[in-house]
Amino acid sequence: MTSTRTTERPPVVVVLGHVDHGKSSLLDFIRKTNIVAGEAGGITQHTAAYEVVHTTKAGAEKRITFIDTPGHSAFQAQRERGASLADIAILVVSAEDGVKAQTKEALKAIVASNIPYIVAINKIDLPNANLEVTLNSLAENEIYVEGRGGSISYAPISAKRGDGIPELLDLVALMAELQELSGDASLPADGIIVEANRDPKKGISATLIIKNGSLAKGSYLATAGAWTPVRAIADASGANVDNATFSSPVTILGWSALPHAGASVHAYESKKDAESAALLSEKREISVPEKLEDTNDMAIIPIILKADVAGSLDALAHEVSKLSDDRVSFKIILKDVGAIGENDIKRAGGDERTVIVGFNTKIENGVREVAERARVTIETDSIIYKLTEKLEAIRTVRRPKRMVEEQHGTAKILKLFAAAHNKQVIGARVEEGTLNVGDSVNIVRRGEAIGKGKVLELQQSKQKASSVEQGSEFGTKIESSIEIAAGDQIVAFSNIAR
Repeated sequence: MTSTRTTERPPVVVVLGHVDHGKSSLLDFIRKTNIVAGEAGGITQHTAAYEVVHTTKAGAEKRITFIDTPGHSAFQAQRERGASLADIAILVVSAEDGVKAQTKEALKAIVASNIPYIVAINKIDLPNANLEVTLNSLAENEIYVEGRGGSISYAPISAKRGDGIPELLDLVALMAELQELSGDASLPADGIIVEANRDPKKGISATLIIKNGSLAKGSYLATAGAWTPVRAIADASGANVDNATFSSPVTILGWSALPHAGASVHAYESKKDAESAALLSEKREISVPEKLEDTNDMAIIPIILKADVAGSLDALAHEVSKLSDDRVSFKIILKDVGAIGENDIKRAGGDERTVIVGFNTKIENGVREVAERARVTIETDSIIYKLTEKLEAIRTVRRPKRMVEEQHGTAKILKLFAAAHNKQVIGARVEEGTLNVGDSVNIVRRGEAIGKGKVLELQQSKQKASSVEQGSEFGTKIESSIEIAAGDQIVAFSNIAR
């Protein structure tokens, strides 16, 4: 029997925007914490969920769940995932810079998710802030706000001082009311995995947002390929609670396998039902391709990706995929969460070309020594673009050399004197550069290369010469199967490895 005991559901709000426009600073002020100072390089590199209670201008207390997503271009997949599980979006735009590249990507994720959004024009306290210019920048990018020919609400704010933030939260509360969000607390919890993590001491944990129903200790959770008993529930502040309901972000420990970030999750009363649901769901697997061999023109670099949380693997894989070119191919053979251990060296299968890439994760004791013996490269960093720079350096070193023709002289054929057994004696004039005895040449007729030859002899002023320079008339013996004619060109070249 279907329950109809629905009540108002607090909104889940995603905060999106360019990398340095103040998303985390906004949440920082709202939550009265300091997340920004602890981020590597000042860049938010994880998706996180936080819950606050806002008192509106009318005095009503409204619970709001916020999702903070990374702004760096590498984390587009995480932004899209954040938008897909939210009810409302806040698009943060700097009053100094206006709309930037990642602003457009964030807007694209919002539009694809078909959720309403509010524009927060941040940094109005700074000397170079210009609200009018920013509003024009929004309009130029088809973001039409209220009072400027559109219906999108906006709020000028200072995430640093707090100016305009109460008004922004009032807009969020109003938009939630207009959507008439509701949920049924009597149902088993349904939610979405926001992030997952593997800790060598604590095991696998996952943060999820409950979209409907309630979750209580003693129940079980299942998602694609993974399940867990709910022995403890940690709320957004890290405190243990006995139960949680819709729109609440919670963290659960003890999963049987690493849940996939963005996957749906459901609560069950029995372990048997949870295990069955996990098995019946489409299991996320990463296949290891057959060993690929280098060729003369292509170098293969097998990559093992390790990260601290599941969502970061998506961003890392996205960046690695962009590094391949016409001579170097990066092939991801494994993705996993956790510290880099000796088992990862074994997974390389003795292939010395393998690079283990660790993002924001540790290397277990003694593993570097094992990697050195196996000649497996390990690269780690807590900032993603620094990792890609390291991979670019590896790409440069391992790029196969390719022989290319480098031209160094051109001559015009004036007369054919004699020809026998593929050897032709001709008279010519150097138009550009230098020709040398032993040079390979391309024979060009009416702008088209028709064959190749080799300079056997050179003669200038009836004297043998080793080379002739621009402007000189000379005689030469060319070895070629192509019959050279007056008016043709010979273009001397060297084969250079590049």
